[in-house]
Amino acid sequence: MPSRLLFLLALTFLVLPIDAQQGANPLLSSPAQSLKTHLENLQPESYNDSLAAVPFITHSENQRDAVASAVKLKQILDGEGIYIDLTEVPRQGDHYDSLAKDYSYQLTSRFPEVVLRRRRGNWVYSPAAIEAIDRYYGEVFKYGTDRLLEVLPRAGSKKYLGLYLYQYIGLFLLALVGAVIHKILSFVLGRFLLSTLKKTGYGTFASRVLRPVAQPLSLFLVFFLLSVFIPVLQLPPSMTRYIVLGMRALLPLFGTILFYRLVNVLTIYLEGLAEKTESTLDDQLIPLLRKTLKTFIILIGTLFILDGLEINIIPLLTGLSIGGLAFALAAQDTIKNFFGSLMIFIDKPFQIGDWITSGDIDGSVEEVGFRSSRIRTFRNSLMYVPNGNLADSMIDNHGARVYRRFYTQLGVQYDTPAALIEVFVEGLKQIVENHPDTRKDYYNVYFNDMAASSLNIMFYIFFKVPDWPAELKARHEVLLEIIKLAEHLGVNFAFPTQTLHVETMPGQLPLSATYVDREGAKQKLHEYFHKGKEG
Repeated sequence: MPSRLLFLLALTFLVLPIDAQQGANPLLSSPAQSLKTHLENLQPESYNDSLAAVPFITHSENQRDAVASAVKLKQILDGEGIYIDLTEVPRQGDHYDSLAKDYSYQLTSRFPEVVLRRRRGNWVYSPAAIEAIDRYYGEVFKYGTDRLLEVLPRAGSKKYLGLYLYQYIGLFLLALVGAVIHKILSFVLGRFLLSTLKKTGYGTFASRVLRPVAQPLSLFLVFFLLSVFIPVLQLPPSMTRYIVLGMRALLPLFGTILFYRLVNVLTIYLEGLAEKTESTLDDQLIPLLRKTLKTFIILIGTLFILDGLEINIIPLLTGLSIGGLAFALAAQDTIKNFFGSLMIFIDKPFQIGDWITSGDIDGSVEEVGFRSSRIRTFRNSLMYVPNGNLADSMIDNHGARVYRRFYTQLGVQYDTPAALIEVFVEGLKQIVENHPDTRKDYYNVYFNDMAASSLNIMFYIFFKVPDWPAELKARHEVLLEIIKLAEHLGVNFAFPTQTLHVETMPGQLPLSATYVDREGAKQKLHEYFHKGKEG
């Protein structure tokens, strides 16, 4: 009892200057001395939590709370692998932090609120630092794992090759559990669900979605589990530091791979939606969206990996912003074309396969890219047109036509009788009505011009066909029917020539058309259109 009483009296004398005396306590004379008092007295070979708590005793802290704060901060530093090199800590009692503009010292940038401040000549942890310790403690030891800190050391107190027995046991259990979880998740996601979905008819979808995602997802969960339990083992800071850095780098790495492959899942879903729409431009938008998302995921994942490795990314981001400005100024046309492609996808002025005309551009659209679009001309050459130019210019989309116009003048000879012309015009209208690809509600077939060498019949019709080859086929069929009708009725087409016209020659038939009365011409017209049916 006397020895214990003397120890408490000595401790009171050491602590008293903080609260009651104006002199400095030798244990707290500088940042280095305060940290030495705190950390060295919590080492297993020199454990004395009462002395370690001295830098934590303030007006608002009692002895018990101070001891708890001292132990928690030591466990936080060990769990994060943060080693405080006392040789680099200021030994001057009047150390002044010019950035904080105060007599203070920050232990580590990882926990910026944990600060030592000079108070009445003694360097102690600030009240804000003591309050922040509980929050940091919850961040390091997640999901109640701090309870294991009281159990694991009892599993073995002997040290072998720098580690305690409980630490070897913990590392073995973590490796074993991680391997088992990886195997179980790989089996459940890669085989069990795959076979189950195959039975329900979704085998192709499952093989394209689950199999690529299964491995990175299981590895992500395994390393997340390791990152939760590694701080509990309280490994030596030099070892924990590299383990923690590895975990912080591997977690975003596998997360990046996971989201990178999930983009393929998203695009599969979007492809299914695109197939249900009539727009063919959606089919070009999906590959562009896939490339954009993957590039974005890689960039963000890289930043997280660098941050996990404790590489300061602020200068990198600053450099990127300055470099980005210079790049933007140097690549104005490229950026203009990129936004031009966005406008094309938003406005949808044409579809893939449409025939468009815009200035010197004349051809069918094959592909719309980030910077340019590919136009296949009718000479079968390939034009690469910047999207910025397309977005700013007027586009005539022939492929968006519902009907395709066909206009021509049918010139017949001047000596064709009026009745025959009238019957011929009726026959032309009948050809339009009979053809399956012509517009029936609007067309114009009239005798409307007496030209220099012919009597012209306007033939103005529309085809309802999907593309140009179908239009050419319909034109071919209609024109052949016109020629056959003219031959059957005896109508001669005129051509622009100057001839010496002799009405009759001995032994020859007259050149002019034989007069046909209206009823006779109509009879021939009826015979032409009904000869197949009567047969």
